[in-house]
Amino acid sequence: MIPAGELWDRRFAEHPWPTDPDPLLVELASPLEPGRGIDLGSGPGRNGLWLASRGWQMTLLDASRVALGQAEARASQAGFHIDTVHGDVIGWEPERASYDLVILANLHPGAQALAEVLGAAAHGLVPGGHLYVVGHDLESLGSHGPADPDRLLSIERLSSALPATLVPHRLERRSRSADHDQAADERPDVIVFAWATKTSP
Repeated sequence: MIPAGELWDRRFAEHPWPTDPDPLLVELASPLEPGRGIDLGSGPGRNGLWLASRGWQMTLLDASRVALGQAEARASQAGFHIDTVHGDVIGWEPERASYDLVILANLHPGAQALAEVLGAAAHGLVPGGHLYVVGHDLESLGSHGPADPDRLLSIERLSSALPATLVPHRLERRSRSADHDQAADERPDVIVFAWATKTSP
């Protein structure tokens, strides 16, 4: 079995990846004052780089060295700094209360691992800090996202994975435009997202 980092290295090296930030993140994070943020499973940095361009002190964590190298090159070309960490989101252990914003976009580790990652995110957030999570809904099975239905999201699955210290202000399911050229007979990309705030230390 190919290690995840090597698999994603190959994908990021062979195929262009979206560079525009997630529109939902833009909508939700734009009103925030810049602070410290981390983009978990950042890939080449579509979200983390947008935040860095707005004054955020961003750390990008990913298992792919190729993706992190692409993110560093884009940041350098744009004239701003990012920190990168090569590592697996699963098992990530942040310092307590060290981030104002944690992003987990389009990762589908399965229910138990998702709960663990979100627990770590809650630990790493300052009180009043925000969490943004988005992923493919079960309805997208066979057209978008993982082929394993146990790894896809639903409102119920995401809600149950959120720690008690995180209060969701938005927890919704909606359709969005695909990041690739969508075939005429392809179903819309249905996603689930949460925007939550840490309410206690």
